[in-house]
Amino acid sequence: MNEALIVLVRGIIGFFSLLIFARILGKQQISQLTFFDYILGITIGSTASTLTTDLTSTVWCHWVGLLTWTVLSLILQFIALKSKRASDYLDDKPTIIIMNGKILESSMKKLRYRLSDLLEQLRDKGVFDLNQVAFAILEKDGQLSVLKKPEYEPVTPKDLNLTVPPSYLSSELIYDGIVIEENLKKVNKDMKWLDLQLKAHNVKHISDVFIATYNPPDSIYIDLYKDHIQ
Repeated sequence: MNEALIVLVRGIIGFFSLLIFARILGKQQISQLTFFDYILGITIGSTASTLTTDLTSTVWCHWVGLLTWTVLSLILQFIALKSKRASDYLDDKPTIIIMNGKILESSMKKLRYRLSDLLEQLRDKGVFDLNQVAFAILEKDGQLSVLKKPEYEPVTPKDLNLTVPPSYLSSELIYDGIVIEENLKKVNKDMKWLDLQLKAHNVKHISDVFIATYNPPDSIYIDLYKDHIQ
């Protein structure tokens, strides 16, 4: 059999194997990406890649390797789900870096966490003055959670005893020039209403609309392909 055809077939097998195993492992692999999860993802991806191009070994050899890594990962996830102690050991646990406005150098040294990293992540959270920080916690996925001192927190309507209208989720009515009729029905609107809204915004054709969303109680957002911005 031609080598190119063999690589094509093995590539298809590797692609769908990786897709299936990634779905099995679940969204936790992305939403809470620890260092071990990162290494695991690289290893599984590398195995799938080798499955495609390494013609010196059989497909089943690499496929069993993919299956083994996936099953072991699922087992560890199950153990971590059932045991907090195991979860703390496998995924580590959050560490307090700043407590009551004081930097805990011992915690940073233990984690090999540099001061430059701390300052960078604080800036990423919109904090440029260490005096504003009450607590900072380094999460197990490497993200920094910051609690500002009360005097530096933004004022909310609740603080001012103001009544605000409830929040709603917007619905996409037009997506990439195509009307989503199902969403139009969900918000109790029809094509006639939509046409009137488009005309009110000087839109001649639905195909001109990049996206249009309905925001309760009675607001619509329209963005065109050609915005005529100078």
